[in-house]
Amino acid sequence: MDVASPLEAWANFYLIVGSSAGALTGLQFVVMTLTAEIVPPSNRGESVAAFGTPNVVHFCAALLVGSILCIPWGALRPPGIVVAGCGGLGVVYCAIILKRAIRQRVYQPVFEDWLWHVLLPAIAYATMLVAGVALARNLAGPLFFIGPATLLLVFVGIHNAWDTVTFITVDRPFREQQAAVAAREAAAAGRDAATRVSAPIGSGPTPPAQG
Repeated sequence: MDVASPLEAWANFYLIVGSSAGALTGLQFVVMTLTAEIVPPSNRGESVAAFGTPNVVHFCAALLVGSILCIPWGALRPPGIVVAGCGGLGVVYCAIILKRAIRQRVYQPVFEDWLWHVLLPAIAYATMLVAGVALARNLAGPLFFIGPATLLLVFVGIHNAWDTVTFITVDRPFREQQAAVAAREAAAAGRDAATRVSAPIGSGPTPPAQG
């Protein structure tokens, strides 16, 4: 089977995806800088491992798969095996991400966070695993699954990095301001209650003196 035609047909696609993933890795350095300024050092490790480092891994995985499929292979079996291996390791890594996200205490994830940080990456890597196995059987059709899965990892990394920047620069200060206002209101209410308790009970006007 001539593998030059199916692989060369995807060369421009993987060139764009791979170069974009490599360039966008710099976005995560900006996120890390902001995280270092905001998150306390005692809690930084777990939060970065759960929500920061995976973005770099996703970008690097997209770059790696794009580079693998741009190599002039003589058969589809070798790149299929390598892509399947990347997909399998990615699925395992998503399980690790899930464990770290549950264990960290800096941020309480919502459904959108579970979707973008765990579920979608797991789907992308699982697709690579299955499609890589099929590609190793000299089938060109799986390339139409590996390509979208690789692109999905790039979009996941972009979304997660931007979501982190938004949380640090907008959402977190707003929540801290709300917490400070609530604390001041609670303190004021406590002072009012203490004043009412300390006042004499049943005291009234002083009766006039008897002459």
